[in-house]
Amino acid sequence: QLVESGGGMVQVWGSLRLPCAASGRSFRGYAMGWFRLAPGKEREFVAAVRWDGSNIYYADSVKGRFTISIDNAKNTVYLQMNSLKPADTGVYYCAATSRTLYTDQLKYDYWGQGTQVTVSS
Repeated sequence: QLVESGGGMVQVWGSLRLPCAASGRSFRGYAMGWFRLAPGKEREFVAAVRWDGSNIYYADSVKGRFTISIDNAKNTVYLQMNSLKPADTGVYYCAATSRTLYTDQLKYDYWGQGTQVTVSS
């Protein structure tokens, strides 16, 4: 089970940190990803990292502003979001995949329920 939290409303250039708590099974050896669904758009890849903290990937739109990390002791994946823009508004989902193509949402096996992020100008 994956449970996201930390969403909310923030002003432009503000910051939020989204935790994703994993439970119910071991995700060791998996890759963990963050995706987002913006109004009127398809769900898109944001960032991904392997459970051991290696192989980090970011979408071009968030590079330099977002940071993905894992706390293995807490079984939690984080998405630190800085310099937020209105275009970052959407529902953010945490997901896990046992496959190697980390940017393809179709390859992810487990999904959280999502948390809403709204960036106001």
